[in-house]
Amino acid sequence: MRVNDELTVAEESMRLNWSALILAALVLTSGCATGPNRNPADPFEPLNRKMYSFNKGLDTYLLRPAAKGYHWITPDPVETGVSNFFDNLDNLPTSFNGLLQGKWKQAGSDLLRFVVNSTVGIAGFFDVASSWGLDEHDEDFGQTLGYWGLSTGPYFMVPFFGPTTLRDGVGEVGDYPLSYSRYLDDVRWRNSLKALDLIQTRAGLLEFDKQLEEAMDEYTFVREAYLQNRQFRVYDGNPPQEDDPFAADCDDDTCDDELLEDE
Repeated sequence: MRVNDELTVAEESMRLNWSALILAALVLTSGCATGPNRNPADPFEPLNRKMYSFNKGLDTYLLRPAAKGYHWITPDPVETGVSNFFDNLDNLPTSFNGLLQGKWKQAGSDLLRFVVNSTVGIAGFFDVASSWGLDEHDEDFGQTLGYWGLSTGPYFMVPFFGPTTLRDGVGEVGDYPLSYSRYLDDVRWRNSLKALDLIQTRAGLLEFDKQLEEAMDEYTFVREAYLQNRQFRVYDGNPPQEDDPFAADCDDDTCDDELLEDE
């Protein structure tokens, strides 16, 4: 684990500035052809596949073993409590983004969840708010930008951080002021909490490893799952139906009449 100030500052700088580097890359490579068989949402697929392989190696030899060990030695109630703790911290940016989207009642509920779980729930380790009827929501600044009408932008596989899009990358910067790590001055505590958060999140995904391994193309599977999940969240579970290019441009009765005329 990294515990010195220099590496921590570099890590935070990378997280805040990589989206700006992506913007520069877009300008420099704007003339590149995407190719006839390439997904238009993923114009940098060759580079992204290399980054996926890099991240896959880190996961295989470092993160996944750590997550499996954590899951094996940690009692279920403790693991649930740790997950609740980090989920509770997310209630603050969720509430703020609810306000930005005009979801006043939801934003108030999320803020109240944070207050209840931080006090009665003992720093969030117990999800008392849910038992009181305060539903959990999920909002971030990337979703807010989508709610405001900003398009997704190109898909990127970022080293160490995984899949994202240009819009979600900018959203990371927007959420940073409300991130818990922003207010922890002690380097060891900050890095320890961030490492625990990462390992806890990875442990929660262990059950999906087999599904990923069975995919014909892991890279494509991860990309499509990410993009569909983000669209689902932006539209609160009701994404617009995409036009079917093979659908007939008529209702059943009209189509039947046209078929009779053709005969």
